[in-house]
Amino acid sequence: MMKIKRFLFWMVLAGFGLYSCTGNPSEDEKKSGVQLEDPRADVVQRLDVALAQKKDWVGHWSGYLGSFSAVDFELVMEDSLDQYEMPEKNPIGQGDPLAPYQLSHPGGNGVVDIYSYKVESQGDEGKAYLNPDSEVVWYKADGMKKRLLFMGPSGMFEEALWLNENELLVLGFFQEDSGARPMVWWLDLERLQMRQYSLNENSDSYPVNSYLDLKIKPLSLD
Repeated sequence: MMKIKRFLFWMVLAGFGLYSCTGNPSEDEKKSGVQLEDPRADVVQRLDVALAQKKDWVGHWSGYLGSFSAVDFELVMEDSLDQYEMPEKNPIGQGDPLAPYQLSHPGGNGVVDIYSYKVESQGDEGKAYLNPDSEVVWYKADGMKKRLLFMGPSGMFEEALWLNENELLVLGFFQEDSGARPMVWWLDLERLQMRQYSLNENSDSYPVNSYLDLKIKPLSLD
């Protein structure tokens, strides 16, 4: 009888030991798991790297808002991208003044354009004129055109860059009642998903065409 009691005693202890190893992670393990799996941390890190590559855009906006970084952007919307494509070749040739501003796909699959819809020539001098609407389009290597984003006069797409072959980042702003607010559109072109991030500050004195006036408007579009 005594042997049976001792056997049961050691079985209970073994059970508690097993639970402490597998069913009750330590605080360090919990913290480590959060750091590895937190999607916000990854977004902030990658967005900071992207903003560093677009320092002219960040510097321009900082003149109206003060300094800011990726941590100051918050996710405000998620949506799917339209799958629709239509046959249309890139209308901007190599000799066109806007050609250097198109973004070549990292894998060679065409270019993304954020300016040709926005910018038109006007008058005899052919200086750039900004339309009220904006769009972001992808002219693929197979001759197909895919519209990625469109916006009316409530805002503007000002910059863009490829993060890799499947992800595109677009920078711009929305015009609200209280002023212009910088925005980031993060496009996943493989999954056809879009995430939209909004800066936690806006400016009531931002000239809406000011960034493109500096970058594009001096061009002659003859």
